[in-house]
Amino acid sequence: MASLGATPSRTPQGSGPREASVRFPSPAAVPAPREAEEEEVEEEELAEIHLCVLWNSGYLGIAYYDTSDSTIHFMPDAPDHESLKLLQRVLDEINPQSVVTSAKQDENMTRFLGKLASQEHREPKRPEIIFLPSVDFGLEISKQRLLSGNYSFIPDSMTATEKILFLSSIIPFDCLLTVRALGGLLKFLGRRRIGVELEDYNVSVPILGFKKFVLTHLVNIDQDTYSVLQIFKSESHPSVYKVASGLKEGLSLFGILNRCRCKWGEKLLRLWFTRPTHDLGELNSRLDVIQFFLLPQNLDMAQMLHRLLGHIKNVPLILKRMKLSHTKVSDWQVLYKTVYSALGLRDACRSLPKSIQLFRDIAQEFSDDLHHIASLIGKVVDFEGSLAENRFTVLPNIDPEIDEKKRRLMGLPNFLTEIARKELENLDSRIPSCSVIYIPLIGFLLCIPRLSSMVEASDFEIDGLDFMFLSEEKLHYRSARTKELDALLGDLHCEIRDQETLLMYQLQCQVLARAAVLTRVLDLASRLDVLLALASAARDYGYSRPRYSPQVLGVRIQNGRHPLMELCARTFVPNSTECGGDKGRVKVITGPNSSGKSIYLKQVGLIVFMALVGSFVPAEEAEIGAVDAIFTRIHSCESISLGLSTFMIDLNQVAKAVNNATAQSLVLIDEFGKGTNTVDGLALLAAVLRHWLALGRTCPHIFVATNFLSLVQLQLLPQGPLVQYLTMETCEDGNDLVFFYQVCEGVAKASHASHTAIQAGLPNRLVARGKEVSDLIRSGKPIKPVKDLLKKNQMENCQTLVDKFMKLDLEDPNLDLNVFMNQEVLPAATSIL
Repeated sequence: MASLGATPSRTPQGSGPREASVRFPSPAAVPAPREAEEEEVEEEELAEIHLCVLWNSGYLGIAYYDTSDSTIHFMPDAPDHESLKLLQRVLDEINPQSVVTSAKQDENMTRFLGKLASQEHREPKRPEIIFLPSVDFGLEISKQRLLSGNYSFIPDSMTATEKILFLSSIIPFDCLLTVRALGGLLKFLGRRRIGVELEDYNVSVPILGFKKFVLTHLVNIDQDTYSVLQIFKSESHPSVYKVASGLKEGLSLFGILNRCRCKWGEKLLRLWFTRPTHDLGELNSRLDVIQFFLLPQNLDMAQMLHRLLGHIKNVPLILKRMKLSHTKVSDWQVLYKTVYSALGLRDACRSLPKSIQLFRDIAQEFSDDLHHIASLIGKVVDFEGSLAENRFTVLPNIDPEIDEKKRRLMGLPNFLTEIARKELENLDSRIPSCSVIYIPLIGFLLCIPRLSSMVEASDFEIDGLDFMFLSEEKLHYRSARTKELDALLGDLHCEIRDQETLLMYQLQCQVLARAAVLTRVLDLASRLDVLLALASAARDYGYSRPRYSPQVLGVRIQNGRHPLMELCARTFVPNSTECGGDKGRVKVITGPNSSGKSIYLKQVGLIVFMALVGSFVPAEEAEIGAVDAIFTRIHSCESISLGLSTFMIDLNQVAKAVNNATAQSLVLIDEFGKGTNTVDGLALLAAVLRHWLALGRTCPHIFVATNFLSLVQLQLLPQGPLVQYLTMETCEDGNDLVFFYQVCEGVAKASHASHTAIQAGLPNRLVARGKEVSDLIRSGKPIKPVKDLLKKNQMENCQTLVDKFMKLDLEDPNLDLNVFMNQEVLPAATSIL
């Protein structure tokens, strides 16, 4: 219970006033942002995404609401196949909590949604399918919802006409399906009250902006490819407090490249990874920034920008709290620090070359509105006082009325001491002391210690005083003087708090009116953060800039390296790759087990992927042609929930490549066919490769690693320039096999499985026997049991039988030798003789 007061005493020792332990703000310059309770701002409930989709006449209209930034994202009307591949791509990327659509749908959408609802194995879980009446998606009513919405980023001073013009510059009202999807989404948000379920009904769902997203120029990569190439790899968090829900990134490409300083930079990097593109303008703009920061003379600038980016915090969450009037004390300090750092980024970028688009955008679009926000917060908010009182407080000289009331509150202890002294003169002489205290919301009270004679409640009554309550052996009363104080001074503490809350609301309105520039700050700062992270990784790992040649159909890599394996191995042997034109479109790679075939395949896939997200690559040189998809069959992603065998999963992966790969696709296949009978597996592999080879110039770029040497020995593939045979170079040194991990032209002569088995720790006698059986099968000779092993087994069986016989008691009258002969001797005779 917060209170202040003073206590006079009848004894000389207690004659002085007792100071109240209340801290009052003192006039001081606004401090620079310091580390405070920023973790509260970063803490956030799990983000939910709610998607609304409409499909009509071969076109899709999509819009979704993301609770993490309270923003509505929309995709302009886009054509899609009857199988709705584009919609599936969007669902795989954003994993919505719910999918909202019209109850009136055609057969294609109905079939798609039924299949989506039946995917029990979908991670993290199946979305909820919600059907709204088709009338909720009407064009006119959807436009009306959009234009009448309460958006904090639109100034209240705008007229209705100006608001329409403003929204028309953001939302494509000529895309009818998109407008209808947006209208249906707003209807759903208002009905479900997403994020404001516990608020008053007049509080609307916060919408801090509209953003357009497009899925053009994207490279097709499925989830299996992301997994087998270790682009992402989630592991359980080691902390016992996060075992249930916490995941951390394991050893993955994203893990080693993610050096982002702010949360939104990390989010953007993950988005780039899920949206690799062949838009050369976008890719080269990313590479230009990375190359600029890799220059030695720009290292200090990169480090300074990186430090500033560390102060860019979760602005959307703060704006959402402002919209709902849930702003915390730490929010103001963090917002001030974010704006302060954004101004630092702007000043730094104004000194950088204007030829780079990102620097030019930051210098221009970090407008004076940021300075206005920083100035307002710095002049109004008392950071030290707010943290001390755990509520919003303002600096002196902002509101004269608040200053006057604070001066009165600050002078209360001395004043109350004098009042208490006068009250004590009128009290019974048995009462040694008293005090007058002020309790917010209750007012001024006279407080006296409880005497030993005060046992029953009736003993608490004192003439001229109104008993209020007993607390901590002290009696609290209202007297004529305290009632006069209530009338004269009122509830000072609450009045000050109410007036400061009103100022906070006015300040919030000023900030929300400029929310657009804060959102743009987050977009550009996160982009700069990602590119600085990629530049830092390129500097540390020795990556080089790739070149893009759309006229080249293929990939050329000079001395490429696997970005993850080179960090784990003591030495790593680089390998070059060249595929393009009409030669060597299908590369068949053979070699012993553990010679590096799989690593080589993954290396090619990862280098191409890194180039397609706008990163430098682990190679001396890399020239990337037109690549529209990456398909893999490297590792079987087994799952009990799928209800499929391992070989069926392999077949599904290959079928996906066969049905979708084009002349510009990259296909990586490792050990396909080993999950079934050897002859059947070999036949399937040969059939798939012959299918692609029959396409001639439109054959995809295929890398196949296999131990089926019969594929070459039996000449199952047609001869021609489209096929190139590669092998991993090895050398036999006596009984040892030396791996060089170097790719060269040719075909392996043997799989050398016995050498690999010895390295794996199998006993030499087992390996020798296996090699002997393998030679007999290869030569077509019968396989006979090992005589020494057979003789040893006979001796062991004889010894066991003799031991059992010696344990028999022949003098035992109950012994039945016939039973012993039938149960022990005769069964053993079949294995001995």
